Amino acid sequence: MIQIGIDFGGTKIEAAALDATGRFLTRVRTPNPGNYDQAILDVRDLIARAEQEAGASGTIGIGTPGSISPRTGRMRNSNSTYLNGRTFREDLEVALGREIRMANDANCLALSEAVDGAAAGARIAFAVIVGTGVGGGLVVDGQIVEGANGIGGEWGHIPLPWMRGDEFPGPECWCGQRGCLDIQISGTGLTRDHTARTGHHLDGPAIIQAARRGAADATATVEAYVDRLGRAMALLVNVIDPDVFVMGGGMSNVEEIYDRLPDVIRRYTFADAWEGAIVPAKWGDSSGVRGAARLWAM
Repeated sequence: MIQIGIDFGGTKIEAAALDATGRFLTRVRTPNPGNYDQAILDVRDLIARAEQEAGASGTIGIGTPGSISPRTGRMRNSNSTYLNGRTFREDLEVALGREIRMANDANCLALSEAVDGAAAGARIAFAVIVGTGVGGGLVVDGQIVEGANGIGGEWGHIPLPWMRGDEFPGPECWCGQRGCLDIQISGTGLTRDHTARTGHHLDGPAIIQAARRGAADATATVEAYVDRLGRAMALLVNVIDPDVFVMGGGMSNVEEIYDRLPDVIRRYTFADAWEGAIVPAKWGDSSGVRGAARLWAM
């Protein structure tokens, strides 16, 4: 039997069919409609198209932004806000007439990379998603760890650790708290910090390119960013000590961070040594849909 994965993104929804070896049989996508009822129909139709093109029916796994509350069974914390408060999994199962499995999209990336990606063979793998926002996924012994309340790995809304005088209490986050990692170590946080430092607004790629050309202000911004990211990852080392950090999101494409992060992490790790791996996701943007398809293999 084939495996169908759905990556429910903020701008597009993708369905993919994988064979038993993880090879893509087909991939189809449609824009995110911004409407709940239409989204249900679009997911249903994408699955039908994927199975038709693959020539077989399969299990169905869905990676979503946000998560399902174990208490209510309803979606929460999704940036596709029309999903919040809805019984998304149950409504899809009614539309499809079939059972599905669903997990947070960052957990799906972590699972994909732990199965046959950059973290294959690792006992503990943590996916660090640093893009427009900050997300995380934790896989231990090939199993997603969602936790008792379904928020395992959601490190984006804890405060930046080891804050210094000029960092405290941190900028206000959209969640209502201050100093959250979501706005401190995201790509958005990089641009916000550069504007605060220089008074000039540049997007993330422009800041990185300016630093590579030797611009002092951009270099200082990037160095500060790597230091904040390293402190945040050191906190994870002190709590769960993963074998491998798998990096995803737009900031994972900045090659310089892989050389610089280990030294920062070591400074804040409560141990005599730290030799964990920090690697980019092998499957890149495909990890989410691959991990969703693999939810039935857990």
